[in-house]
Amino acid sequence: MPNQLGISSMSLGRAWAGHTMEGKLAQASAHGFLGVEIFFEDLEHIASSLSGGASTFENQIQAAKTIRGLCDKYNLAVICLQPFLFYEGLKDRNEHEQRIQKLKNWFELVKILKTDLIQIPANFLPAEAITSDIDTIVQDMAKVADMGLEQSPPVRFVYENLAWGTYVDTWEAMWDIVERVNRPNFGCCLDTFNIAGRIWADPASISGTTPDADEVLKASMDRLVKRVDVRKVFYVQVVDAERLEQPLIEGHEYYVPEQPPRMSWSRNCRLFAMETERGAYLPVIDIARVIFHQLGYEGWVSLELFSRTMADPSPTTAKKHAQRGSESWRKLKHLLNLK
Repeated sequence: MPNQLGISSMSLGRAWAGHTMEGKLAQASAHGFLGVEIFFEDLEHIASSLSGGASTFENQIQAAKTIRGLCDKYNLAVICLQPFLFYEGLKDRNEHEQRIQKLKNWFELVKILKTDLIQIPANFLPAEAITSDIDTIVQDMAKVADMGLEQSPPVRFVYENLAWGTYVDTWEAMWDIVERVNRPNFGCCLDTFNIAGRIWADPASISGTTPDADEVLKASMDRLVKRVDVRKVFYVQVVDAERLEQPLIEGHEYYVPEQPPRMSWSRNCRLFAMETERGAYLPVIDIARVIFHQLGYEGWVSLELFSRTMADPSPTTAKKHAQRGSESWRKLKHLLNLK
């Protein structure tokens, strides 16, 4: 199928910054988006307004129904529910079982949202809390995949490497796990930010890049084309980030002692692709060309943005972000000659 444009609910401004879910979805629809990634935090925000609060599963069910109704109103598909955080490799197996119980609730939520996808980002808890043992990680992922296959209809899982992941910080590490899990409902997300942000860019460096950045990226993309089965790429996220004037180290306004620099950078400084006027500098076009042309990906393309600009309480915040995302996608399609 041709590529379909989606956006994350976070990309249109955080609900708790005064931007309602309906306002965000209305802007997404008005600017040509066909689908939206639903963040559990947005769901919780709606649930928090109900008697009993956000932690009540009944309220989460009601929130999911509300979101589904709004998506129907604005003709938007739900791409996935995310992020199912801090799951794989937990050393505390009691905590692991608690995550499993939470997942059973998520199965009910995705049915209401009318999606079959749950996204699991790579675990970024401290090393003392999670294991680097690949066998344990694979076992944990196979567990959720098998649980998903037991659902009717089956639920798929999309695994994503994070540029600041404790152990799974590259697409190669992520793909190794996908291959070893070897379940039809367990695939991955390829994210231009998390790929480039780990091996090409370094916000803590004066240059903003890693040593031999271009050569390392090219070699990685060559491996991606040879190794990745495009049928296991369940969706793609296309996003950029700004080049910082000063390295993101202690003393920088975005520096947070307990966060890796790449995580702080991600939370504050993402941009839509092609926004060079705002400082975008990642090789997004090179990565996207590989994914769409050489790998042959067709399907959902989501613009997942985290940025300090989303905290702007202005009533035009959601509209501006939707406009920027739509323009970014138009430019990318033109450059890559996408349908």
